[in-house]
Amino acid sequence: MAKSNKPIFWGLFAAGGTVTAFVTPALALVTLFAAMRFNMDMFTYDAIHAFAANWLGKLVIFGIILLSLWHAAHRTRVTVHDFGVRADGLVAIVVYALAGIGTLLTLVYLLRI
Repeated sequence: MAKSNKPIFWGLFAAGGTVTAFVTPALALVTLFAAMRFNMDMFTYDAIHAFAANWLGKLVIFGIILLSLWHAAHRTRVTVHDFGVRADGLVAIVVYALAGIGTLLTLVYLLRI
């Protein structure tokens, strides 16, 4: 089997996507807050807890975590395949089961708030 540099480039692609996914929205949000003259009291425990206790806040948090878990599961499956592990069925079961468990735990903990 020929060696491939594919995992290196996929790793860089994934790292770049992760940085962009986290930094760009945070930067846009901070800029929006600054433009609208919000104060730092919005980031207290009580304010964030109130957001998480609201049904819309729970839906937003659940959606972000759900999509992140399933994206990570698929990326992990592809990366493991690129590293030469050809037991794709087993890898798929493991990574998607972990994403499913994480999704259920997210739902349980959000409903407890």
